[in-house]
Amino acid sequence: MNERIFRVLEFDKIINQLIDEAQTSLGKERARQTKPAIDLTEVHLLQAETDQAVQIIRLNQPLPFGGVSDIGPAVKRAEIGGVLSPQECLHIQGTIYGGKNIKRFMEQLEEPEAPLIRALADEIEPLALLEREIKNCIDDHGHVMDMASDKLRQIRTKIRTSEQRIRERLDTYTRTKTKMLSDPIVTIRNDRYVLPVKQEYRQAIGGIVHDQSSSGQTLFMEPQSVVDINNVLSETKVQEKAEIERILKELSIKIAAEVYPLRHNLSQLKALDYIFSRARLAEKMQAAMPKMNDHGFIDMKQARHPLLTDDEVIANDVVLGDDYHAIVITGPNTGGKTVTLKLVGLLTLMAQSGLQVPALDGCELAVFEDVFADIGDEQSIEQSLSTFSSHMTNIVEILKHVNAKTLVLFDELGAGTDPQEGAALAMALLDEVVRRHARVIATTHYPELKAYGYNREGVINASVEFNVETLRPTYRLLIGVPGRSNAFEISKRLGLNDEVITAAKQLVGTDTQSVEHMIESLDTARRSAERDYEVAEATLAEAEQLKKELEQKWEQFEQDRDKLYKKAEAKAEKAIEKAREDAEAVVKAMKDMKTNAELKEHEWIEARKIFDEAQPDLSKKTKQQPIKKPKNEALKVGDDVLLLTLNQQGTIVEKISEKEFQVQVGMMKVKVKKNNLEKLAPKKEQVTRPTATVKQSNSHVKTELDLRGERYEDALNMLEKYVDDALLQGHPRVSIIHGKGTGALRKGVQAFAKRHRHIASAKAGEMNEGGSGVTILEFK
Repeated sequence: MNERIFRVLEFDKIINQLIDEAQTSLGKERARQTKPAIDLTEVHLLQAETDQAVQIIRLNQPLPFGGVSDIGPAVKRAEIGGVLSPQECLHIQGTIYGGKNIKRFMEQLEEPEAPLIRALADEIEPLALLEREIKNCIDDHGHVMDMASDKLRQIRTKIRTSEQRIRERLDTYTRTKTKMLSDPIVTIRNDRYVLPVKQEYRQAIGGIVHDQSSSGQTLFMEPQSVVDINNVLSETKVQEKAEIERILKELSIKIAAEVYPLRHNLSQLKALDYIFSRARLAEKMQAAMPKMNDHGFIDMKQARHPLLTDDEVIANDVVLGDDYHAIVITGPNTGGKTVTLKLVGLLTLMAQSGLQVPALDGCELAVFEDVFADIGDEQSIEQSLSTFSSHMTNIVEILKHVNAKTLVLFDELGAGTDPQEGAALAMALLDEVVRRHARVIATTHYPELKAYGYNREGVINASVEFNVETLRPTYRLLIGVPGRSNAFEISKRLGLNDEVITAAKQLVGTDTQSVEHMIESLDTARRSAERDYEVAEATLAEAEQLKKELEQKWEQFEQDRDKLYKKAEAKAEKAIEKAREDAEAVVKAMKDMKTNAELKEHEWIEARKIFDEAQPDLSKKTKQQPIKKPKNEALKVGDDVLLLTLNQQGTIVEKISEKEFQVQVGMMKVKVKKNNLEKLAPKKEQVTRPTATVKQSNSHVKTELDLRGERYEDALNMLEKYVDDALLQGHPRVSIIHGKGTGALRKGVQAFAKRHRHIASAKAGEMNEGGSGVTILEFK
């Protein structure tokens, strides 16, 4: 892919942000080398890595990269036989430790599955023996420790003893010969302990002069009494240096023996840091993983320019490559046309580099072999090129490489020359690029290109919205609607005389006026549709809220009903148990009486009474109400009446005599005396209300439901309906396929199962059933 496009679309600024997110110098180096991939399989792999890292960051803590550094040069030196410094050995030990921590972190991680990240971490070799060898020799500050060898410990003990003897003897001078010293202190010159002696007392002190002050008044002398001890100290320090060199050489040899696993670990750590830097940038941008294709289809949903601040950026929908391959954007200056152009190109480069894009979930982008752009005024004074010549030079170069696998972005196509010729040239260039089946987005001011978008197959007009009331652009992209000049409206609001505006309108051609009127009509219709959509959306939200409240009340009703059922069943069981006990007592009494030769009459009566009382009393009997006396009212056919003896309501259907009537009671007709009837007040007419009935579907309901690819809310709605149908069908268990993904849908299914009163259990499927990508629901 051409390097110039990175600068034109400001992709280099995205790379700088990516470098800032890397935790190690290894990751920063890899981020600096980021280039868009042009193979769909490779792009899918990059996006999958980023998405799995995003899931880990969202559900857990980020990977611990502490201690990891670029040890490549040190490993190379060890490999060729060099002796490493203590600091280099310490960095190697720190990198081994950091790799071990990352490996342990991924082993302890339960969710998400993240197979690509786990595979990288699994390949890190702990190298515990080498880490321990270095740790036993080098401390945290990069110094070789006394315990590195027995000989080094003995040497350093001797050094400390010698230094102590020297100090004791020199301290005697600082206490007893203070007037001969410039300062009563012990200092060091040429690695030997000395005293600052005044010039006039040189002979009195005696010894070796190692240095003097700038004025010459002070001599730094080593008294003769400590010369021998200082000589011993110097010899011992030489031995110390040689022993340290030997220890470091041994460590370097051990490091050289592990050069291949060390380099492999370094490669894995670099890859992991690079992946997680992409994930951290995605979190920072509130980005989403795009679906990728290789047939040139782009569907951006509420895409935002990643280099603009939140208060500046406007989200836009952009669709290209399905019904049309070219978009011609018209509209006023500073309206956001160029920003939209760069947005499409920049997000394409980001997606092909494995970066998530700032847009809604479900967005789709294409993998292009090359992206070309002619944006901005790049005229060169040295080359004596005008604006038009500069643009045309770029376009000529672009046309040499355009094919069906390229994305072309033209800013102000045909500008910088005669408008009529520029418009004609712009249309011809667009025809050529479209003929080669490339995807193209072009911005222009020429009104002739508005008609071009209607007359060419595979080309569509677009514009950036402009608010005439505020005289400011809204930066919203409107696909299918060409831009208006708005010159007359703006001039009028700024105070230009109406007569001048009217005269100007008369000078505009009839065709131009017709086009402007058509655009105005389309814009008005669009605004009306948007208002209707907002109202419909609000109504839908209100309906969903009501539905939710009704579902909660219905669930509460079912719970209360179940409680009443259980209470009634418990009461019935208790009554039946008592009845059984009483019946058994009667049987036992009968058996006891059977042994008597003669049964007495009162014993039979008593047994019969006990048996009758053993019947269960499941409901409390109501006290019998006294029969009401009928009111002396005239009765006629059609009157609603109450049958006093039966306490039932009926309707008179026939008058048999003055004292007897035939009454319809339910499905029966009975003859009733007048004195057993009481006339009821006429019923108020009730408004017939529609009732809802639930009918079982005769169609077969499958035992599995596939929710992959569905949005979270839609998937749960589908699940709720499916479970109802499965219960009506009588299935004992069903399989819900939700895939592995981020795990959000799996958690949603499990949460739904916990709330549903007819679901007994919810568990992950076996390996042959789909594993954690499937949830098995068991019904009660």
